[in-house]
Amino acid sequence: MKLPQPPTITHQSPKDFIIDPRENIVIHCEAKGKPHPSFSWTRNGTHLDIDKDPKVLMKPRSGTLVLDISGGQRAEEYEGVYQCSAHNELGTAVSNSIILRQSRSPLWSKERISPIIAQKGQSLILRCRPPAGLPPPIIFWMDNNFQRLPQSRRVSQALNGDLFFSNILPEDSRSDYICYARFPHTQTIQQKQPISVRVLDNNPVDEREPVFMVPSESVSSAVVLRGEILEMETAEIPTPAISWVKHNSEIPSGRASFLNFSKTLRITDVSEADAGEYRCIANNHHGSVHHTIRVTVNAAPYWISAPRNLVLAPGEMGIITCRAAGRPKPSIRWLMNGLPIESQDPSRSVEGDTLIFSEVQTGSSAVYQCNASNEYGYLLSNAFVNVLAEPPRVLTLPNTVYQVIMNKPALLECVTFGSPAPTITWFKDSMLEGNAYVFHENGTLEIHMSHPSNSGKYTCVARNSLSLSENHVYLQVKEPTRILRPPEYRVVQRNRDVVFECKAKHDPSLVPTMTWLKDDGELPDDERFRVDSDSLTITDVTESDAGRYTCIMNTTLDQDSASAQLTVVEQPGAPTDLELTDLVARSVQLTWTPGEEHNSRIKKFLIQYEDALHQSGVWHNLTEVPGTKTTAHLKLSPYVHYSFRVLALNNVGFSRPSMPSRQYRTSPAAPDENPTEVKGHGTEHNNLVITWKPLTPQQANGPGLEYKVMWRQQGIETYWTSVSVANVSKFVVSGTPTFVPYEVMVQALNDYGPGPKPGAVIGYSGEDFPSAAPGDVRVLVLNSTLAEVRWSPVPLESVRGRLQGYKVHYHCERSLHRHSSHYNKQSTEIFSPNKTSGKLPDLLPYSIYSLRVTAFNGRGEGPTSATQRFETPEGVPSAPSFFKVSTFDLDSLMLEWGPPYERNGRLTGYTFKYQTGEETCPFTLGTLTALPANKRDAHSNDDLGFPQAYATSQNLSPSRVSFTDTVPQLYHQWWMLPVAPAFGNVSSSMSKDGELISWQYWGPEKLLYVEYIIDKSKNPAYWHKEKVNGSQFHVLKGLKKGLAYKVRVVARGHDDRAVHHSEELLVKVSAMVSPQVDIATQGWFIGLMSAIALLILILLIICFIKRNKGGKYPVKEKEDAHGDPEIQPMKEDDITFGEYSESDFDEDHKPLKGSRTPSGGTDKRDGSDDSLVDCGDSGDTEFSEDGSFIGQYSGKSDRDTTHDSSELLSPVNAMNSFV
Repeated sequence: MKLPQPPTITHQSPKDFIIDPRENIVIHCEAKGKPHPSFSWTRNGTHLDIDKDPKVLMKPRSGTLVLDISGGQRAEEYEGVYQCSAHNELGTAVSNSIILRQSRSPLWSKERISPIIAQKGQSLILRCRPPAGLPPPIIFWMDNNFQRLPQSRRVSQALNGDLFFSNILPEDSRSDYICYARFPHTQTIQQKQPISVRVLDNNPVDEREPVFMVPSESVSSAVVLRGEILEMETAEIPTPAISWVKHNSEIPSGRASFLNFSKTLRITDVSEADAGEYRCIANNHHGSVHHTIRVTVNAAPYWISAPRNLVLAPGEMGIITCRAAGRPKPSIRWLMNGLPIESQDPSRSVEGDTLIFSEVQTGSSAVYQCNASNEYGYLLSNAFVNVLAEPPRVLTLPNTVYQVIMNKPALLECVTFGSPAPTITWFKDSMLEGNAYVFHENGTLEIHMSHPSNSGKYTCVARNSLSLSENHVYLQVKEPTRILRPPEYRVVQRNRDVVFECKAKHDPSLVPTMTWLKDDGELPDDERFRVDSDSLTITDVTESDAGRYTCIMNTTLDQDSASAQLTVVEQPGAPTDLELTDLVARSVQLTWTPGEEHNSRIKKFLIQYEDALHQSGVWHNLTEVPGTKTTAHLKLSPYVHYSFRVLALNNVGFSRPSMPSRQYRTSPAAPDENPTEVKGHGTEHNNLVITWKPLTPQQANGPGLEYKVMWRQQGIETYWTSVSVANVSKFVVSGTPTFVPYEVMVQALNDYGPGPKPGAVIGYSGEDFPSAAPGDVRVLVLNSTLAEVRWSPVPLESVRGRLQGYKVHYHCERSLHRHSSHYNKQSTEIFSPNKTSGKLPDLLPYSIYSLRVTAFNGRGEGPTSATQRFETPEGVPSAPSFFKVSTFDLDSLMLEWGPPYERNGRLTGYTFKYQTGEETCPFTLGTLTALPANKRDAHSNDDLGFPQAYATSQNLSPSRVSFTDTVPQLYHQWWMLPVAPAFGNVSSSMSKDGELISWQYWGPEKLLYVEYIIDKSKNPAYWHKEKVNGSQFHVLKGLKKGLAYKVRVVARGHDDRAVHHSEELLVKVSAMVSPQVDIATQGWFIGLMSAIALLILILLIICFIKRNKGGKYPVKEKEDAHGDPEIQPMKEDDITFGEYSESDFDEDHKPLKGSRTPSGGTDKRDGSDDSLVDCGDSGDTEFSEDGSFIGQYSGKSDRDTTHDSSELLSPVNAMNSFV
């Protein structure tokens, strides 16, 4: 904006301006204003005429002075107090008073310094006294070789540069103590003459209580200005411990530090709260002393509220405040355009630190200065009053888009200018107000918590008394960036790979950037570090890779981060420094040094030994000790040449073995122990075998190891029989009685004597086969699959050993019916020796069994008992192998079933049950015994309509029965107990892998097989089978092309017996598969089908017209000619197309009437050949699982009725058969 504005100082040199005399002098003064201000300077309060001195230049459009002293002019000539003024037509702004001084680095005055001689133990101060410089120099002590002199609690440098010795020692003697002063502005270093110090040791000073060298009095004071650095120091002898405390307060920990070996307390950024008493306490073992420093904090003026620029409209009022604090309190003085305010202006008044303006007028703009000063300094600040009359302007760019993260504050700016100051109003659809918004004085709109509903267009309107202005901005609220799966702590072995995952979500409109850091720095520049979109992979991890890894997901608006630690572990380092101590005959102390843990704590140490005498090169585990120990007390055996080594174990594994220790040889001795696991048992009926576990070479304790074997018959022999053997672990005693107890002992001995006296164990000589068989064997048949066997025990003397039990051997000799498929499998049941009876489970019903009983001991079985035979009664047969509806008519059904796979006896009949469509409880229809073998079906016609048929046990062919009922409205549901057919819809098709066999299966068995055999095979009993993997289809891949196969699906029980099988399916495998053309896509075929469809539609229309004229179809004519007197014709309005309605079944609930049997062996209805059965290609109808039958019209009917080829099978014909 191009608006008039009084001058404002923007940059100036510091108040105390120290210059380098070797460079040109530049005094800065920059200002802004409209119009651009002009500049002038004063020096020491007098106008500086720049034109008079060619060495003084002012930069263009700037007030900065450049004093050129490169021509040899002295910088001292330009020292003084400078002040800059910036002017334009609206007022004058002035700078601080700038005191210009050149830096000085004077030389040390020449002096002769006498050598210093001191007595050992005395205190000593080497004075530096550097020349006064501007600014003060930095002091340090060095020697002739420019090496800093070492400092300590005993030798230290004071704040003024002096070198203090609390108690001097002979090693402090030297001739080159040199004090150096470095002047920072000129970067020069001045040095003092070297000081020589010689320390005498002929009369040392005794130790004593501490004494303060500096300060000498007990109480001192210090004054420091606010914001500066407070340093307090002491020096004591002889070398005490130093501590600091503050009276009634705490030393500020964040700003305080203890320097110079605690001799100096330094507090930065001092405030009034740091005033008070500080106590320095010096302690040694002889006593203590303290010194108190009273600190006073004064302050140069500092701003509480600096004056601000003021823009007023004509006639408005306003104030400028100038508030400063200090110690002592500063005085306030006001100036206008750099001059003291003297004239009385009715629109302006001064009240201390406040300027009050009222009813200002155009043209009264000016720059006012506030000066706050006390004895320690001053503050000067400019503030202008600009009187303007301007309509409001919105300075924020129009259509600015603000983006903010959801749930974060949103700040929408509306920067305005106007005089009078405009008021700001915000709109979004309507004026915004309420607690959800904050309206800042500068016009900014703040939304506390941003939500997606806050997105949209916002309008800010600025108004004052002159006009109004508006601006539009837009807010977009974005989804926050969140790390959903942060990296997790990883512990990885060295040389392995590790992956850190870092999955995040972000707003889709923002572009994310994934960054990985290691220990808050960049990842190493190493190809082993691979950064993917949501992971960091480090391959071949090394120890240097351990650290903290951070993933940062950045967008332009926000970021989220997560960190995880990587710990690299590996096997511990091998222990070192093995040492043997406390060497005695049977023990030794082993110590070692652990190796590196490699970030995994050592859990234990494994100590191994090598016996170079008996097994050189073989290491044995000796003992383990916890990982916290590095010593072990080891128990040793005699006659061993020991070497030891140690392995460390952590969570990763064992370390490499340590280097072996030195060898330690133990002396031979008699055995300390005898062989263990001594046993006596017989392998023959006349021997005793004595066995034992031999001693190891370490247990032998010396050369010449032998075993003394001793035995005697228990209770019979008094004296022991013994023999000595070597290098064996058993001895056989022959000629013993059968199965008698013996006492047995084995003792170890070597060249140095026998071992301890052994204990005796009891063993038995060998057993012989039992000599008697169990007697009085009886069999009690409990049911068709369970029998109980009883016997008398054998005499004890006939056992000839330890009786272990009885065995019952039994097998099925044959079944009582010729259709059994069972084979003679031998079975055995074992019973404990105290049993005289037992049960034989899982017998086959209706079979003849034989059994024998024997007694057995450790040697084997004795003679068998006499063979006993028994028969098992008949059992419940299994379900019929299949059951289906082969044909059905309006009032009759033809049922077929197969005999059960497991008859378990003689079949006496089959039980059928049925229920009507509305009944839920089944009714027994009747009992049927098998029909004669030469009959395929039968009919009965009793009063209740229950058909009965009988068959002998020789009838094994599938049976049929037909049921007839003269009431067509009665709908029956049939099933056979206990199960429905297991298989259905078995079919085959060609697939690219072979023949695909599919089926439906409703049985409970889980083991299904597809079996196949070549049709008309020479070996019809051998079927190939393939197991089905839990599905209802299977691909046969091994069938040969050009052959025909019979295929069936078989369900087997857990004993591999067939429980159900499907009907056999004939599958012909093509010799060559020729390419097939989809006929449905051929044009000629589509045209032909369209013509046929049109012809059928014309025929249907003609038939419909003929029927409406009263004409009859051929089927109708047939029914009129052969009417059934028991069936009443139905009205045309009662015909239901496709199936019976439920109302049809509700009309009558009559039981099925007796069926009629045609002489030709077929179930044929007299009146109609066009029944519902004849509508399909097959009469096979199977029952569903709920007992209802489902008519499947496929294949040809079994009925012997021939149809006129001129009659079309249609739904209309089928429906006419019901009337």
